[in-house]
Amino acid sequence: MPILFENETEFECPESELLSLAAYALTFMKIDDRAELSILAVNEDEMERLHMEWMDEEGPTDVLSFPIDQLRPGQPLAEGEGTLGDVVLCPAVAQRQAKVAAHSTIDELQILLVHGILHLMGFDHVEKTEEIEMFALQTQIISEWKRTR
Repeated sequence: MPILFENETEFECPESELLSLAAYALTFMKIDDRAELSILAVNEDEMERLHMEWMDEEGPTDVLSFPIDQLRPGQPLAEGEGTLGDVVLCPAVAQRQAKVAAHSTIDELQILLVHGILHLMGFDHVEKTEEIEMFALQTQIISEWKRTR
């Protein structure tokens, strides 16, 4: 399962931990193991630029997801497919959110990573029922991953 991680920030991201979690999430969701995923950590200025460009919303956000081949859980790759997409994290925003949530920045980055990966697979939280499903999956994936470590 090819997963690329790039950190463009000064923040010490736990790369091996995030790669392990991403691989676990993709396996858990039965994404074809040939699918590619890219994870990028950016500073607040870059996240704000991306947020404005793609969502037309001001200010930096915590995570953005950019699906590429519209891959879905349990479906084999079709001809010409192979890229799940890109998850962009902003550790500085994650750090502030972690303080408010009273957990570590690493915990927050884990939540955001899985959240972003689920968005790549078509999950959303616009409707309350979607939110319940997505957040339950997010919690389950992280909890089970932590038990396997």
